[in-house]
Amino acid sequence: MPRFAANLTLLFTELPFLDRFEAAAEAGFDAVEVLFPYEDAAPEVQRRLAAFGLHMVLINTPPPNWTGGARGFAAIPDGQDRFRHDFKRALRFAHAFNATHLHIMAGVADGDAARSIFVENLTWAAAEAPKQSLTIEPINQGDMPGYFLSDYDLAADILGEVNAPNLGLQFDAYHAHKITGDMPATWKKVKHLTRHIQIGGLPDRHEPLAGVIDYPAWFQGLDDGGYDGWVSGEYHPAGRTEDGLSWIKGFD
Repeated sequence: MPRFAANLTLLFTELPFLDRFEAAAEAGFDAVEVLFPYEDAAPEVQRRLAAFGLHMVLINTPPPNWTGGARGFAAIPDGQDRFRHDFKRALRFAHAFNATHLHIMAGVADGDAARSIFVENLTWAAAEAPKQSLTIEPINQGDMPGYFLSDYDLAADILGEVNAPNLGLQFDAYHAHKITGDMPATWKKVKHLTRHIQIGGLPDRHEPLAGVIDYPAWFQGLDDGGYDGWVSGEYHPAGRTEDGLSWIKGFD
């Protein structure tokens, strides 16, 4: 079955952030992701990763945490200087954690100017960090109103235009269903572009169990199709995190 990771921004929130690493390891995860790991000292996070044998799969750019700033600005016209400054900072964190992927958030924008600057910024970032895997992710407008990248065809077009070997798609099954209403069909269209997967249940983004999306069947399909990346649980637990982990424990 797929290699599962835990999103420590949303899971194990019963605990202080730095204690979530141990909880994830004890629950059976080998890897974690953190959306915005900029509030705690990087050496403290490094120590937790090493102490519990965890791999950091992904972090987001830009800093700071979304409670204190915009949710990305790579597609904001006239924001190149800000993007480049904060990308370099996020890249230092990604290197410190040996993060597999660095997700570049587009931000709230629309129109041709936004598309143009997004392509420009992605092209620059891919050249600036040629050894770092970078991702972009379509996010549904209901959860993030006005977010520029909310369409898979647009994402595919942009990836084709940038045409960088270290830039790929981040596929969130929850967002895919919200955007298209047919996650499996969307996956078939973009799986060749995908280098990281995130999952959450429908409709309330709780545990990724069988339901609107038949996750057990889809996981088997990922194996059959040769997907060898990570699958991260990025959802809001309905109760205590540990009580809702049958989606991973059923495949140990």
